[in-house]
Amino acid sequence: MSTTPPVLAAELAQAWADIQRYHPELPDLAAPESLIGESSSACGHELSFERLLHEAVHGIAAARGVRDTSRAGRYHNRRFLAIAEELGLDHPEEPHPSSGFSLVTLTPEAKRRYRPTTERLQRALKAHTAATATDSARSFRGPAARHGSSGGGVRVKAVCDCGRNVRVVPSVLAQAPITCGGCGKPFRIPEVVGAGVS
Repeated sequence: MSTTPPVLAAELAQAWADIQRYHPELPDLAAPESLIGESSSACGHELSFERLLHEAVHGIAAARGVRDTSRAGRYHNRRFLAIAEELGLDHPEEPHPSSGFSLVTLTPEAKRRYRPTTERLQRALKAHTAATATDSARSFRGPAARHGSSGGGVRVKAVCDCGRNVRVVPSVLAQAPITCGGCGKPFRIPEVVGAGVS
């Protein structure tokens, strides 16, 4: 087992893959790091596995062509609720006046199913919080950090030895290795040779 602290973006990608194992129609998560700094009052401010499962409901709705929200994405309707139930999310009896059925929680069965995933993600979130808490108020991280995005740079494909790939801003990958949950090896940006990729 590696002593390197888990990298949050890689753990998010792995957690998403764990959800896909039970729900294969769920599209791939293009940029897991985009969830790290993003907040949404309808989906909850805090990043957690429950929130990731909530986002997966939206992913499946998109894959099915289902309109699961209204009011500029704030109000989560009964179509959202139906897919949420499929994914193991429970809900209050009555919708919230402004956000509908967005306030979903894991069912006991989903908690059991995803316990290892939840524990891994929780460790990664704690490590991420500890690492980012050391930023001083005087350090400049650029406009993307101030606006809650993951870097604003151009994402490139990073690959691992087992053939999986992720899109990542090169500077994010340079900060720390992103480890593949499938084979345990780090993702790398292939070197471009001539017009092809090696």
